[in-house]
Amino acid sequence: MSRLPELYVAVDVEADGPVPGPYSMISLGMAVAGRPDLTFYTELRPISDAYVPEALAVSGLDRDRLLREAPTPEEAMAAAARWVNGLREIGRPVFLAAPAVWDGMFVHWYFMRFTGKSPFGATGSGIDLRSYWMGLTGREWSASRSGDIKRELGLDGFPHTHHAGEDAVELARIFEQVLRRTAG
Repeated sequence: MSRLPELYVAVDVEADGPVPGPYSMISLGMAVAGRPDLTFYTELRPISDAYVPEALAVSGLDRDRLLREAPTPEEAMAAAARWVNGLREIGRPVFLAAPAVWDGMFVHWYFMRFTGKSPFGATGSGIDLRSYWMGLTGREWSASRSGDIKRELGLDGFPHTHHAGEDAVELARIFEQVLRRTAG
């Protein structure tokens, strides 16, 4: 029996503050690198009254609408876990983010808090695009921003919109090109 391939799940989060718990993840997007047909997006009801107006403004999401209409974190994270776990039929999901520290912090905390476990494993660890690029190219941290990577790969016309679903697709596309460069 052959081993299923790794599926690089590009994850993007929009939040209304700097850390989970006191502040809320308000949207979550995921997309599988090399598989544009495999995407997931949800908005989430805020979990606290605290928010940083500047952080909320980045996403353009309306907090009052989220409080009224968005799924609860329990519902949203259960749906996200089902989606990730459903990928196991075709491969082994591997978390990918840019930066993995930011998105991973929110995603892992939310999975643990609202579902009891993470479909990305006990540590929620995964690939950080910038670190991967540094290792691949030998570039310094300051020359490994997403914009720098996109420019070098000819993807600078692909927008970063701060919509978690669209930005997850963007990250998946960037990583596809990074992997092609590695294989090339």
